[in-house]
Amino acid sequence: MDAFRLIEPMGLVFGQAAQAAVTAGFAHWLVGGPAAFTLARLIGDGTSRLVPASDIPSDWLPELARMTAPLPSADLPDGPQVMGILNVTPDSFSDGGRHFGPEAAMRAGIAMVTAGAGLLDIGGESTRPGSAVVTPDEEWARIAPVFAELRIQTDVALSVDTRNARTMASSLGMGATLINDVSALMHDPYALAVVADAACPVVLMHMRGTPQTMGRLAVYDDVAVDVVRELSARIDEAVAAGIARDRIIIDPGIGFAKNGPQNAELLARLPILANLGCRVLLGTSRKRMLGDLAHVPVASERDPGTLVSSLPGLALGNPILRVHNVASMIQAVRVWQGLWTCDKAGADPATATRTQG
Repeated sequence: MDAFRLIEPMGLVFGQAAQAAVTAGFAHWLVGGPAAFTLARLIGDGTSRLVPASDIPSDWLPELARMTAPLPSADLPDGPQVMGILNVTPDSFSDGGRHFGPEAAMRAGIAMVTAGAGLLDIGGESTRPGSAVVTPDEEWARIAPVFAELRIQTDVALSVDTRNARTMASSLGMGATLINDVSALMHDPYALAVVADAACPVVLMHMRGTPQTMGRLAVYDDVAVDVVRELSARIDEAVAAGIARDRIIIDPGIGFAKNGPQNAELLARLPILANLGCRVLLGTSRKRMLGDLAHVPVASERDPGTLVSSLPGLALGNPILRVHNVASMIQAVRVWQGLWTCDKAGADPATATRTQG
């Protein structure tokens, strides 16, 4: 893609209003619906201008086609999905090691599946700001027994949250469906090859530096535009290494190398991610920015903020919403779908398909 020509969808409408606006020629579907955009900011090389969606110039039609096409499923169940976070670590910022140990982690994972999670994301290394580095051997020792038991107990897709190629290869060998790498396959020089050889879906997250250094790198000209362009470079690198573009999922990296106002701005401008043509994973669950905005210092008490900050992702058609509290997120997604899809079906997010209005 031409990373220097982006369309930022604005003026979103949903449901019956979206259908009416598209039919009247005032709007275009955003990634196939259920949202449509009535305004567009055209971003060139150092320039931008706001136009009605109906007046996008003909020389921008290739970019417009990219914005309106449904996003690929990345070989995962389509429609909105809720991903349960299973941290098998002693120092998670949110659950404080509650799942540190195979039995506790397995019980928590099964509870998330019972609540409706379509995916489980299992991690053995904390990547919170300033977290300690864990060796691949220690990481795998934490994950392996949990992964093995969950593979027997459930048939939901299992994701492994890791930066290490050895952990990726071991988990894929045991039947992992998805690799979720906060470094976008940049931390380990062998990671690109492991994922390419496995032909599996992969999450590439936006981050600068490492969890130990990222706080010093939160300087942007335009945080939303810069994140899209930097993720575009990571996608191009993955494709060049043999990873199919339609198996790539992108994560804007809320809380990683971004301060509170930058995180808030990025969440408010999520539709710009559609320029990348990849499915989106959104992870805001219990993060510090929510505590700062709501004045809630205890991470485990931020689930209401998690719901509010996750729901904008549904405008992107088939997002994966990564959360600690699966049951509350499932309920919120069902209500959102009941309000903003034309059939008012309130379908289960684990099986729902997208509707255009």
